[in-house]
Amino acid sequence: MDFIHKFIPSRAGDDAITLVLLHGTGGNEEDLIPLGQFLAPDAAMLGIRGKVLEGTAPRFFRRLAEGVFDEQDLIFRTHELARFLEEATRVYALNPSRLVAVGYSNGSNIAASLLLLEPSVLSAAVLFRAMVPLEPETLPDLHGKPVLLLSGRHDPIVPPDNSNRLAKLLKQAGAAVTLHWQNAGHGLTQAELAMAQAWMKHLAL
Repeated sequence: MDFIHKFIPSRAGDDAITLVLLHGTGGNEEDLIPLGQFLAPDAAMLGIRGKVLEGTAPRFFRRLAEGVFDEQDLIFRTHELARFLEEATRVYALNPSRLVAVGYSNGSNIAASLLLLEPSVLSAAVLFRAMVPLEPETLPDLHGKPVLLLSGRHDPIVPPDNSNRLAKLLKQAGAAVTLHWQNAGHGLTQAELAMAQAWMKHLAL
């Protein structure tokens, strides 16, 4: 298993949801575990560390500048992460139809890329401060997949029109998209964490 990761089994048995926790730039496999446990206390937790280093900061794929992605690397890393998740599903005996990504910033972008390029891997996603990772030539079939987008109106990294474009792209692919706006920047607020927790409680997979 070629990603550094941390797995915490569910307390709810074999059929539990697994949260795939994907950190932002400079994070690691443990960063989002407290968030995951807040959102869904009974879920299994799979925290993953990105393999790409920007200086000393781990990321899930390379970028050429702020908000400008190395698309070739993004595509490669997306498929690589998908194969790891398939392997982790076997190794940890997870339910493959109950994998829910929880991503922040760079982690939410790779999660959005998974939805667009590897649509069978994730069953749902919670994306904090996501932007359009890429636009595939052919849209996948995401019919009915629940996706929660939490975006900041004053985010200096993700322009509002980019968040709207991602929501539109996922909706066009058939996903059940909920987009919530915060009067915030790139950092997260207590109000949206509570919103995400409520959304998770009503998630039907």
